[in-house]
Amino acid sequence: MVHSRPRLSKAKVLDTLLERGIVAVVRLSDGRKLRSVVEAIAAGGVNCIEITMTVPGAIGVISDLAANAPGDVLIGAGTVLDPETALAVIRAGAEFVVSPIFNPEVIEVCKTEERACIPGCFSPTEIYTAWKAGADIIKVFPARSLTPRFLRDIAGPLPGIRLMPTGGVTIENAGEWKAAGAVAIGIGTELLEKKAIAEGRFAELTDRAKRLVQNYHARPA
Repeated sequence: MVHSRPRLSKAKVLDTLLERGIVAVVRLSDGRKLRSVVEAIAAGGVNCIEITMTVPGAIGVISDLAANAPGDVLIGAGTVLDPETALAVIRAGAEFVVSPIFNPEVIEVCKTEERACIPGCFSPTEIYTAWKAGADIIKVFPARSLTPRFLRDIAGPLPGIRLMPTGGVTIENAGEWKAAGAVAIGIGTELLEKKAIAEGRFAELTDRAKRLVQNYHARPA
């Protein structure tokens, strides 16, 4: 599939993810509003976008955004559970692949295709195993069940593993996770307020994104 935007190298994608530090997890039931949502949060400084497989026609949406989104926006795929889906989203143009689980076959596809892979893990054993299997960043999920202290505790015996808490991260506590050692955060519901989207009040999403970026970068890592 030919895309009008040039594909970035895996190294460049990782550098961008780590520099920006915020991944917006997009789960919309109405795909028609997705472009407006992406434009609104990108205007607020959140321009790493994860389109989950629960979005209707997700692969087509990824393909369209990968071809037509502004050049500073990274488009990734989320809720990728198996290697077949991983390959499909990569061919559609996804620049990073995120999963709520650790499936080593998904990591292998990403390694072969030279795309960034972010599997979901919860326990220290899962985190270590996924990292040794070649994960680029570990999605700590669901972070709602944890506190930022968990990241500090993991860093003691397992230094150097890149952790991205997701699920339970809020606009207000984003900086706390960064200060605890997160290299990035994943955030969905708190950023993408459902009522504002339903009523077309996209400027509110921009304001939320601006507050999130400010809070995330306000505290020292």
